Amino acid sequence: MPVFPWDTLAEVTAAARAHEGGIVDLSVGTPVDDVAPVIRDALAAASSAPGYPTTHGTPALREAAASALARRYGITGVDPSAVLPAIGTKELIAWLPTLLGLGAGDTVVVPELAYPTYEVGALLADSAVVRADSLTQLGPSVPALVYLNSPSNPTGKVLGVEHLRKVVGWARDRGVLVASDECYLGLGWDATPLSILHPDVCDGDHTGLLALHSLSKTSSLAGYRAGFVAGDPDVVAELLAIRKHAGMMMPTPIQAAMVAALGDDAHEAAQRARYQRRRDLLLPALLAAGFTVDDSEAGLYLWATRGEPCRDTVAWLAQRGILVAPGEFYGPRGASHVRVALTATDEKVTAAVQRLADSAR
Repeated sequence: MPVFPWDTLAEVTAAARAHEGGIVDLSVGTPVDDVAPVIRDALAAASSAPGYPTTHGTPALREAAASALARRYGITGVDPSAVLPAIGTKELIAWLPTLLGLGAGDTVVVPELAYPTYEVGALLADSAVVRADSLTQLGPSVPALVYLNSPSNPTGKVLGVEHLRKVVGWARDRGVLVASDECYLGLGWDATPLSILHPDVCDGDHTGLLALHSLSKTSSLAGYRAGFVAGDPDVVAELLAIRKHAGMMMPTPIQAAMVAALGDDAHEAAQRARYQRRRDLLLPALLAAGFTVDDSEAGLYLWATRGEPCRDTVAWLAQRGILVAPGEFYGPRGASHVRVALTATDEKVTAAVQRLADSAR
């Protein structure tokens, strides 16, 4: 296994904490806003749950997920039986190649700039990893699994409908499974992201396609570990069968909380507005401080550079009490960028903006 990347930030974290105004942590991207009362009430009401939960999740949860996908993102035709809860989508991503039976001799394709857990999951299954953003980079090879991530973590890039359609057609011609990480699908700013399951992308046919969703960001439920996968009914059924044997069960109260979160769009809209407000402050502040911000058209991060090694930029910001993630965490192409998260309180974001303004004087 590679070194856990966040463990390498101890020194700059200490430097940021030493700032007289305290640290503004824009690195990991952990939610800071309160969980909505409608979700907390549902959790409390379901707290007396002495029996084992079902791995497949309650019918209410699966129906709520299918309904929310249609209502929020235009993803129609998802059968509730083809929805499967996950104990956070990171867990599912880390174990997906293993659960699918991949191993030595199989190849997993991940984006050139990618969430590190895609690679970790392939390594856990003893599979090879190829970084590629275009199908031509793969040549005649036929991988077992292709990951997509739109909007991207870390870059915020959105893949267009024609690109997505091309990937779907290519994969189906070769019998390749496509897993689309769509945790930031509801956070489009300068572009409108589409799911791999959207009818404009797949013509309503979910064969060979999986969409991974999380409530960590849209509902501030990172602490609940609340995610799910939907898509190809046969693949979801296979994952369900294996997860039953492995005891991968989401606690019953969390399932009830997810039903409430998926059924209530008001709190999701309010959370989106918070992130929009923070983005509207941080983006111009970075530009005024001499940064270039690339992509960043959607999602929860700003992909910024000063045209220098990313660790130098991390250190420069840490001296001002601002902690960000080095772009190299996400692949070699990130060597001169940093990822700036929108997940800090309004007060902390305002402090970061002021510190950036001071540095530009």
